[in-house]
Amino acid sequence: MVIFAALKNHILHTVNDHVKGLYGGQIRVRACGICVAEGKILLINHSLYGQNGFFWSPPGGGILFGESAQQAVVREFKEETGLDVKVGPLLFFNEHIADPLHAIELFFEIKSFEGTLTKGIDPEFSSDDQIIRSVCFMSWQEISQYRADQLHILFSKTDSVEGILRLDNYIN
Repeated sequence: MVIFAALKNHILHTVNDHVKGLYGGQIRVRACGICVAEGKILLINHSLYGQNGFFWSPPGGGILFGESAQQAVVREFKEETGLDVKVGPLLFFNEHIADPLHAIELFFEIKSFEGTLTKGIDPEFSSDDQIIRSVCFMSWQEISQYRADQLHILFSKTDSVEGILRLDNYIN
């Protein structure tokens, strides 16, 4: 068990260093999507953040040079979830500042989606250092089972999945 814990800590340290090298010390603009179906929201569990490697957040990622925010949402959903999405209006934005990261996150409503939900990849990371643990639709009851530090801050701003679609402006 001690060997497993040491290996896990080594992997998390290596990934943290990689993230710090990629995104640390700069402002990153991210485009994210709020995809709700049958009263559940699509979330990704990232092993990098949160207590014990649990951090649930909506799909999304950095906007590439020359790419619109909406195009970034479409690309990120395909990469991370395998789904093809139609992007709706901008709902709200969040500013995340936690050393070494500083991100401006734009959240768009997902109007519809097609395809088979699968655990995707984060192309900034090698196949050995992937940070996506799982993807799934979660109810508010399931989300409520996690501590605040294991969830994106947007979940502290409402009390229901439907409430997320009513958030507007700056949420942080």
